[in-house]
Amino acid sequence: MTTTRPSTDQTITSPAVSPVAGKLPAATLGLTRVVVSFLFVCHGLVGLFGVFGGIDGQGGTVAALSWPDWWGSAIHLVGGALVLVGLFTRPAALLCSGAMAYAYFTVHQPIALFPIPNGGEPAALFCWIFLLVGVLGPGAFALDALRRR
Repeated sequence: MTTTRPSTDQTITSPAVSPVAGKLPAATLGLTRVVVSFLFVCHGLVGLFGVFGGIDGQGGTVAALSWPDWWGSAIHLVGGALVLVGLFTRPAALLCSGAMAYAYFTVHQPIALFPIPNGGEPAALFCWIFLLVGVLGPGAFALDALRRR
């Protein structure tokens, strides 16, 4: 960018912002969205299909259509997959955030007030990260960008 001083008519050149630096926040948000939602989907696979040892370490699953276990696992899987690929990201992320807030306040908070003693750190972290994605949008690497075109 070139500017001219009014009094001396000398040209001053300011450094340009790197095109890479302008894309770092979107890429960072996009990568965070992908990693966090992948982990979220893994939790859904545990509850619905018993993978990674299942809910009991023996491949067990939650009872079909049971509230809130089956529905929470379904939100983990479907909502997490939508956020993972960046499709309908904002509403899916807000749904995932709400599910984790519900889990925290109904399962963990009655045990103890704070996340460390009540074991609710994952629920709290998922809740706040999905809220962040829901507010800021998907970042880079999202199908929502293609859908908008």
